[in-house]
Amino acid sequence: MIRKGLAYVDDQTNEEIRINRGTVTSPGKDSPYRNRSVEENLRLFEEMKEGKYADGEKILRAKIDMAHNNMNMRDPIMYRILHTNHHRTGDKWCIYPMYDYAHGESDSIERITHSICTLEFDIHRPLYDWFIAQLGIFPSHQYEFARLNITNTVMSKRKLLQLVKEGYVTGWDDPRMPTICGLRRRGYTPESIRAFCEDIGVAKRDNLIDYSRLEGALRDDLNKRADRVMAVLHPIKLVIDNCPDDFVDELEAVNNPEDESAGKRKITFSNTLYIEQDDFMEDAPKKYFRLTPGQEVRLRYAYYVKCVSCEKDANGNVTVVHCTYDPATRGGDSPDGRKVKGTIHWVNAKDCIEGEVRLFDRLFNAEVPDKVEEGQTFLDNLNPESLTVLTNCKFENAVANAEHLKKYQFERLGYFSVDYDSTKEHLVFNRTCTLKDSWAKQK
Repeated sequence: MIRKGLAYVDDQTNEEIRINRGTVTSPGKDSPYRNRSVEENLRLFEEMKEGKYADGEKILRAKIDMAHNNMNMRDPIMYRILHTNHHRTGDKWCIYPMYDYAHGESDSIERITHSICTLEFDIHRPLYDWFIAQLGIFPSHQYEFARLNITNTVMSKRKLLQLVKEGYVTGWDDPRMPTICGLRRRGYTPESIRAFCEDIGVAKRDNLIDYSRLEGALRDDLNKRADRVMAVLHPIKLVIDNCPDDFVDELEAVNNPEDESAGKRKITFSNTLYIEQDDFMEDAPKKYFRLTPGQEVRLRYAYYVKCVSCEKDANGNVTVVHCTYDPATRGGDSPDGRKVKGTIHWVNAKDCIEGEVRLFDRLFNAEVPDKVEEGQTFLDNLNPESLTVLTNCKFENAVANAEHLKKYQFERLGYFSVDYDSTKEHLVFNRTCTLKDSWAKQK
């Protein structure tokens, strides 16, 4: 380009270049070095490359039009001097290309047909095309579309890096992060992300997509593929008083009602179980259809049980719920035709597995974290309850050998994925999402 008279070495300072570039409404002023000879420009550029000049002492600029209505076309900078060690080339180079110059060349080298950019780069496209045309290289083409913005998170790499560096998250693969590695660790499938992208489509104007649409795509996918198991996250012991201590019953459970090929599994039942704390209430209001004294419910896949009493600790917290069961209701139906309105899940206390569950929620409370009052930053909108760790959870033994990233639906609770931290000795599950959009209800 220097030989063609389309580039020149400029000695102006950054401030001089900025002033002489003019404004959107007024033309720029030619550099006093713009008409250097080809020979002088070639010599100076070679000396720049050889390291004879200090940082900022000289630059290489394209010679286009200082009166162009597009500011990017007013003799843009192509190369700057930067004396620093490069992580790949060491100290071999001390001149580096600017983004606008390198963009089209990189795309052409890699034979990129569609160079996808966000909308703010549309004003750069004329320069992108000009460089490709003057260099006579493979004609890559730039296309712009609206960047993806999702509620209650940030997509800016700069802000995500700040979250990582300042310890607000555990790393780039923190399950709260909107990164591919973060979504994978949380339990998102490639198919769900593709379905989400197909659903929202490609837009030419900025828009804000509700996070619930991403979760909806995930639920649709995991509903078809995730095995169902029972887990109790906030356990309370349930003792069946009319069931012998040595009683063991093996019941049959469906792995996935949406997929017949997933088959069935065996679960064991005894006189001591764990249920969710929320599934018992000593003084229950009307329309409470779970366990309360005198009320009967169905244990999933098992029997009808009726609550008769409860035990409490010194602080008044319920520690044990006592019930009786009806042996004739094995499998969950009553031969006499009586009906119950509540069905709850459970695990067998005598062979369940204990582990950890990490409950993840929106990383930010605000739909648009960047919208803050004067003096605040996006960090002021962080959700302090975006992670809750439960350490005394109980799982049925079907998950004993679960591999990392294995997906399950914990019945009545949501979709969960095995975390990288999980071991056979200590299971760790991440909640990928709830069964329904609970965030809207919270708001």
